[in-house]
Amino acid sequence: MTTDGVTAEDAGRKRSRDLEHARKELASVMERIEGTGGLAGRPIKYFRARRLLARSARRARSSRLLPLLPATAGKHLWILAPILASILGRAAWNYGQAARHHKCLAELPPFTQKIFRPAEDCSICRGVEQVDRILDVDPSIFEERYAYSGRPVVVVDAAINWTATEVFSFPFFKSLYEGVDGNCQFFPYRTEFKSLREVFEMSADRSLLEEGTEPWYVGWSNCDEEIGSLLRQHYHRPYFLPATAETEKTDWIFMGSHGYGAPMHVDDVEHPSWQAQIKGEKLWILDPPRECHYACKRLEVVVHPGEIIVLDTNRWYHQTVIVSEEMSITIGAEYD
Repeated sequence: MTTDGVTAEDAGRKRSRDLEHARKELASVMERIEGTGGLAGRPIKYFRARRLLARSARRARSSRLLPLLPATAGKHLWILAPILASILGRAAWNYGQAARHHKCLAELPPFTQKIFRPAEDCSICRGVEQVDRILDVDPSIFEERYAYSGRPVVVVDAAINWTATEVFSFPFFKSLYEGVDGNCQFFPYRTEFKSLREVFEMSADRSLLEEGTEPWYVGWSNCDEEIGSLLRQHYHRPYFLPATAETEKTDWIFMGSHGYGAPMHVDDVEHPSWQAQIKGEKLWILDPPRECHYACKRLEVVVHPGEIIVLDTNRWYHQTVIVSEEMSITIGAEYD
């Protein structure tokens, strides 16, 4: 008999019922993970199941039943650990399979980025004191020192002859995408926009960053081949890339107001990338991989119009802040 009038046998039966209920809930979640087409809800279901188990454990502790359970009952708790691991692994695998078939899907859900990222080799940042600024670099030298080493660099003469520096603007992009359904990835950042279409529906004053209007910053990838061809009339393959390197056809465009930018994050992409500063100026803040914080330094560099920053965004954590009063416009892509 326990101090509150519940026998150990009764307590054991109640605990067994709780565990059986939890197992059924987890089985239900597994079935929904298999059957649902929506990727975003799967992690949520996993965490709901985990909270259910946590509540069950708290109830058991609060009623002081755990010390009275038979020794074999405790072993059942370990049955749930592989089930939870299976749920998380299944969700990540399914997400990865979907990503393989959607070329514009660039990032995993944030909760998986930290869990599944492999440890990095700190040689990419050890001893690096600053972001080099170079010009008139031979592609073979660039390949040897920067292209695949993971070391960030700014090529200051990379885009100065592109017509994009004169042509790209908010009205230009608005005319390109007029009547086109955005079928690629869109980043609203700290704005209220839910799609690229909504961006181009903002007022003229706000789009021109007039005083008193709300600032904004957005990014998107272009998967429309016809628009891509029009964009490439105004920029070309960066001259410094190795002869054997190929740049991806998916363009990434970022545009917005002073003081805005992307928060600190790391991408989940296959290759290093380049980003050309077409208009305005942008500060890049680079943090080394988490496991290299004590071996490497944070780096900062401002990229000016006509310059290109080359960075392995899959390894360096990065944040951007527009520091010019003029609108910032950038375009970039991955290269292999």
